[in-house]
Amino acid sequence: MSIDILLQLSGGLGLFLFGMSLMSDSIERAAGAKLRSILELFTKNRFMGMIVGIVFTGIIQSSSACTVMVVSFVNTGLMNLYQAAGVIFGANIGTTVTSQLVSFNLSKVAPIFVLFGIISVTFIKNTRVKKIGDIVLGFGILFMGLSLMSGAMGNLKENQEVVNILKGMDNPLFAIFLGTVVTGIIQSSSVTVSIILLMANQGLLGLDIVLYTILGCNIGACASAMIASLNGKKDAKRAALIHLLFNVIGTIILFIILYFAGDQVIRMIQSISADDGRFVANAHTLIKVFQVIVLFPFSNLIVKLTYLIIGGEDHNVGYRENFKLQYIGEHVLFNPATAVVDAIKEMERMAELAGENINRAMNSVITLDEETISEVYDVERNIDFLSKEITRYLVKINQATLPIEDLKSIGALFHVVNDIERIGDHAENIADSAKRRRENHAPISKVAQNELNQMLERVNEIIRYSVEMFAHDRDEHMKDIIRLEDEIDNLEREYQRNHVERLTRNECTPESGMIFSDIISGLERVGDHAINIAFAIRENEAEESEV
Repeated sequence: MSIDILLQLSGGLGLFLFGMSLMSDSIERAAGAKLRSILELFTKNRFMGMIVGIVFTGIIQSSSACTVMVVSFVNTGLMNLYQAAGVIFGANIGTTVTSQLVSFNLSKVAPIFVLFGIISVTFIKNTRVKKIGDIVLGFGILFMGLSLMSGAMGNLKENQEVVNILKGMDNPLFAIFLGTVVTGIIQSSSVTVSIILLMANQGLLGLDIVLYTILGCNIGACASAMIASLNGKKDAKRAALIHLLFNVIGTIILFIILYFAGDQVIRMIQSISADDGRFVANAHTLIKVFQVIVLFPFSNLIVKLTYLIIGGEDHNVGYRENFKLQYIGEHVLFNPATAVVDAIKEMERMAELAGENINRAMNSVITLDEETISEVYDVERNIDFLSKEITRYLVKINQATLPIEDLKSIGALFHVVNDIERIGDHAENIADSAKRRRENHAPISKVAQNELNQMLERVNEIIRYSVEMFAHDRDEHMKDIIRLEDEIDNLEREYQRNHVERLTRNECTPESGMIFSDIISGLERVGDHAINIAFAIRENEAEESEV
């Protein structure tokens, strides 16, 4: 093989990989958040999940991206394994869209796509047009890379040694192994199947061996999800294993069929294919569709099999467990498409911890239990740890290639972390008041205790509703949150007046009065932070739309 052919192949492959990556990343950035919402919304049953998996993967041109996203969803509890199975099955069909596109030789018009993309990205200021320009540019570069590789492979036909080596590759098991290894390294079955398509078009590979190599590519495509799941929970590992089992079992079934009826299968695919390139694309699609038809009825059994292979349950990181992250951090898989979702889940956990600590602190004001007061301080240190770690994570993902909608929300998330941390600080302040009351033997009347309870009930409600509105987009709580915030403000003013009246009537001591006043003011500010949490994302979106 001459150095010129090798350079042409390398350059073509480089352009193809870059174009594929640019197109896929651009689509994910432009529509990733919306596609993720669809993935969350329409996967309640396996069949709908499969349809969504087909469409989702067909759009972003990457089954790896789809399955890694599914693994991340399972890891954060947004999707169960039975729902994940449907999406993964669909993603295996959706990934064949790339090979179908490649089989239609668009290399001649690729420079037009590149020109349009460059003009859009360089000279046009409209953000939406720039997004489209990135996608079109990636599409054009992809086909220019294919054109270079196709030309190089055409020259390879003149090298009889290479032709003999490729033609002599007639061992099905070796073909499966080769497809698995190469795809596992590249982490994209779309790329390897496209290369196989070009080689078949140039007559460098026999059609029988092509089928076995495609089977290997399907297994190798599981590498991304398997790697992504390594640091995840056991259910995340099981989700990745579903993908692997689907392809391994499907490969075994098809291997048996091809071994005994390979010629008939080849003739059937040839009958619907115009050339060898179309043969590869159609074979890729038909293999995936066949696997789904055969295995879909047994998807529940495949899920149960993953429980047998990966037994046991995860050690649950409780809300009170100190200095541990559950949904983000080095021990959890990182996926840009779900990074914001993971951060919000960790923030929801932090908010529950802060809300719980407010109640613990308020309880200590009445009971004066030294152990409870000490526990408030311990939990507050944990909240501070979570605040620092989540903030560090937000800085990290802000520098990653996130979906554009997610990037817009990052600023709001920084504010939410700060508001949750401030709620934790108010719990600590209340514990300080309890400690002061204990040391000074300051009494609190039954009337004052009842007022504190009334205030706390509304604070608990507004925290719960606000966190649900922020974390789960629950608009139905909006009116309740606004009502509760008004009630808390009114109660604070009313109870401060009542407190002054009790002081003037000499019904409580100045020390008790100061403690009561501080607690009431602190609870009112907790309500303010809660409403900030509820409306943080919406206010941020409103600011973005005004810019």
